[in-house]
Amino acid sequence: MVAFGKKLKERQVQEWKGYYINYKLMKKKVRHYSQQIKVGAIDRRHVLKDFSRMLDNQIETIVLFLLEQQGLLASRIAKLGEQHDALLQQPDISKIFELREAYRQVGRDLLKLLFFVEVNAIGLRKILKKFDKRFGYRFTDYYVKTRANHPYSQLQQVFKHVGIGAVVGAVSRNLHELQDRQGSYLSIYDQPALPLQDPVIDSVKAAVDRLTNSTNFLNFLGQHALILQEDMLPEQVDDQRYHFMSLVLNLVNTFLYMVNTYIIVPTADDYSMSLGAAATVCGVVIGAMAVAQVFSSVYFSAWSNRSYFKPLVFSSIVLFVGNTLYALAYDLNSIWVLLIGRLFCGLGSARAVNRRYISDCVPLKIRMQASAAFVSASALGMACGPALAGLLQTHFKIYKLTFNQDTLPGWVMAIAWLLYLIWLWISFREPAREDEVSSVQEGSNSRTAVNDALEKGLNQPLLISAEDKREDEDGDQDIDESEEAPEESRRPATSIRSAYRLLTPSVKVQLLIYFMLKYAMEILLSESSVVTTYYFSWNTSKVAIFLACLGLTVLPVNILVGSYISNMFEDRLILLVSEIVVCIGIVMSFHMFNPYSVIQYVSSGLIMFVSAEVLEGVNLSLLSRVMSSRLSRGTYNGGLLSTEAGTLARVVADATITLAGYLGESRLLNITLLPSLVICVSSIIATCYTYNSLY
Repeated sequence: MVAFGKKLKERQVQEWKGYYINYKLMKKKVRHYSQQIKVGAIDRRHVLKDFSRMLDNQIETIVLFLLEQQGLLASRIAKLGEQHDALLQQPDISKIFELREAYRQVGRDLLKLLFFVEVNAIGLRKILKKFDKRFGYRFTDYYVKTRANHPYSQLQQVFKHVGIGAVVGAVSRNLHELQDRQGSYLSIYDQPALPLQDPVIDSVKAAVDRLTNSTNFLNFLGQHALILQEDMLPEQVDDQRYHFMSLVLNLVNTFLYMVNTYIIVPTADDYSMSLGAAATVCGVVIGAMAVAQVFSSVYFSAWSNRSYFKPLVFSSIVLFVGNTLYALAYDLNSIWVLLIGRLFCGLGSARAVNRRYISDCVPLKIRMQASAAFVSASALGMACGPALAGLLQTHFKIYKLTFNQDTLPGWVMAIAWLLYLIWLWISFREPAREDEVSSVQEGSNSRTAVNDALEKGLNQPLLISAEDKREDEDGDQDIDESEEAPEESRRPATSIRSAYRLLTPSVKVQLLIYFMLKYAMEILLSESSVVTTYYFSWNTSKVAIFLACLGLTVLPVNILVGSYISNMFEDRLILLVSEIVVCIGIVMSFHMFNPYSVIQYVSSGLIMFVSAEVLEGVNLSLLSRVMSSRLSRGTYNGGLLSTEAGTLARVVADATITLAGYLGESRLLNITLLPSLVICVSSIIATCYTYNSLY
């Protein structure tokens, strides 16, 4: 990992050199404190007091310089305002153009100032974590909480960005007025959602948004998708790679695949029985798709390094074949054809391509919206699948082909994928490869390059837990700023093994949590048809309504968590509480007393599913911030690892259902819930242990 001191030195604006955080000095001070405590020459209370004072002085230097620079920008804007007033009296096209360029230059200088704040914020965050790691003390929590909310705290000035907002507003208003409004008397305040913006202002606003440590629903959903972004790298996506209709086709692919996954759940047990198998073989039927997805995720991820169009075409063809085989299994009276059809469906899983397209080909300014749309499409597909199955309650024959509640899901999805393939072939545009884009960009003007350089790195909120991740693994070894960073440390992982080595203990725990919640959800969903038929004699329509209602809770729950709960409580607290509630839902689901009622099953299932959804969102949000930046690109990326963890959980869960079925349907519920309980309790213990050890 490149030493932060070296990166800080490279990224400093030379004339501001004396105002950056002295990271190297503070790092040496931490080492000195450690040595002094070991020999008993100094006590911890003195260390805490001395280090707090040093941090206060460093932050005060930064903030006072920040205010000074904001004042200089304000003075320039005031002088430009005088020129603006003069031009209103005697308009001059050439001078208007010069004035607009002068305002844009103020915006570019503001970007430099934002980058100054961001670099210092990362330095402060890293030195706080280094201190915590050296001394095993939760100094970060103490320092931030006592300083951030104190009325005289300099740290508060960094958080609020009050002066920066005023400068942005002034530059935006004046640039708006200098544009040709063709006789319009409306001001920027009359049109708060004005679509026409200057690129410099867009860049500044994007930088401020990324710098501010705030959580909203859109951001929460985007992190839920686990589309990782590389740390401190300039934006590489431009209009040559982005194509709106291609993005829509990726989202439709996501939606259809989720519909394909869950449309068979209400009828899988009936279909298995009609082919002479036990009802619990539905676990194998449902899980066959997940088994194939374990392998398809890897080759689709690798394929997306070279193309996006070809993997999507291949996916559509394979899914068309798989669904056709699934539907034909009834007339062929073959359980093996049924399973092969589901395996083909799993081999057509292009979710890795969908994620990768958003990560690589969607511009940064709308990437969060695209990520949120990815999650929303998945949630909608999850709800529509069972609902659609509930509508396909009919029976007729055309020639020798049977169309009923068992086969119609296959036929409907086969037609859907065929239509999608035609649309894909007509409308999808293969993005230009990065080398092609870079060759075109060589001719761009130097001012754009400066803007890109200033914007790079403004993608980490202040003082969040995301780190230059490999530093945790490097221990406390200090790398001198003069050392060259090895090229190897910046390369993406080249295998599952190398990707696994990049995972810190906290990331491994969060992947375990992801495995647990996917396992519990799969048990609930996949065995719902068998369990409800055995205990309550539900028909397919009732099972479909129950599953659709569960799926419809996904977006409302994410709105609640993303817009409200995550702003009120720390993510790790929500994580732990959600795990406990999932555990409560599992315990409530056990058949311990007779009779086993519908109220008990539905209420416990709802508690388990909703809390698992909350847990998934918060867990992936944390995971997207603490996973190594080397896992943000390449074949073996963070999205692939999370997909594999979730897919393996589904495979194990579906296998558990089938194996438990041999002991009888009366024991199915309790036997399948027992592993869920064990894994859930283990994840709670691991969470408590890991985060206690970190702090």
